[in-house]
Amino acid sequence: MASHEIRFDDGAAYERYMGLWSRLAGEAFLDWLAPRPGLRWLDVGCGNGAFTDLLIRRCAPGRVEGIDPSEAQLAYARTRGGGGGASGVAEFRRGDAMAVPFGDDAFDAAVMPLVIFFVPDPAKGVAEMARVVRPGGIVAAYGWDMLDGGFPYDALWTQMRAMGVEVPLPPSPEAGRTDVMRGLWTGAGLEAVEMREIIVRRTFEDFEDYWTTVRGGPSVRTGIASMPAEDLGRLKEKMRQRLAADGGGRITLGARANAVKGRVRA
Repeated sequence: MASHEIRFDDGAAYERYMGLWSRLAGEAFLDWLAPRPGLRWLDVGCGNGAFTDLLIRRCAPGRVEGIDPSEAQLAYARTRGGGGGASGVAEFRRGDAMAVPFGDDAFDAAVMPLVIFFVPDPAKGVAEMARVVRPGGIVAAYGWDMLDGGFPYDALWTQMRAMGVEVPLPPSPEAGRTDVMRGLWTGAGLEAVEMREIIVRRTFEDFEDYWTTVRGGPSVRTGIASMPAEDLGRLKEKMRQRLAADGGGRITLGARANAVKGRVRA
C-alpha cells in the first residue's frame, strides 16, 4: 500500500473543507478566552487564516502575527479581507511551531488553533509559545479529539480504512486528548491551566455538497484520487447510506474539540 502524506497545498480547498469548522470551534474558543482588546497575538499554524480572520473581527487585537510552514496556505491567508494588508493588523510569514521566529516576551497571547496534533514535538511547540509570551500572558489551543472520534470527517476516515485505503494521521494525534493537553501545559510551567470541551455542528446542503467538500481534504485527497473508479463509486455510495439526511436532503455532522489555556508564570 502506498504511503500518503498530508499536504496543505491548496488554501481554497482547505477553506471549504475545514474553514467553517475552524470558525465554528473558534467562536466558542474565543468566547471562553474572553480576551481584552488591543493585545499582541501570535497565531501558530495559522494555515489559510480562517482563525486569524475570526480573531481580528471578534477581539480587536492590536497586532497579529501568523506563522505557518505552507506558502500556499499563507498566500490564501493574505487575500482575506479581515487580515493582511487589507486591515494592517495581521502579518503572515513562514515559520515553524517548534522554532518560533520571534524573541522572548514579544506577545500578550499565543494560540495554536487545530494545529497541536500536527507538531512533531508538541511539548516543544508549547514551550515556544510560552517563551514568546510575556509574563502573565495567555497561551491557549484547541484541537480535534482525533483518537476518540472527534474529527469532523471521522466517518469518512473509518469507511476508507475499512476498504483498505490509507488515511494518514498527523504526527501527534494524541495531542488533542484532554489529559495530554493538560500535561503539555503544566509541563511548560504554565499556571492557572483550564480545559474545556467544544462541540460544534455543520450542515451541508446535500450529499453532493458534502462529497465535493471532502474530496479536497488534505488527509484523504491522495487516497481518494488513487482509488479505482469502481471502488470510489462504492465508497461514495457507502457514505451516502451512512450519513442521514433530513427531509430537505441536508446532512448535519458534529465534531468535538478539546481546548486548553494557561498563563505564563509572572
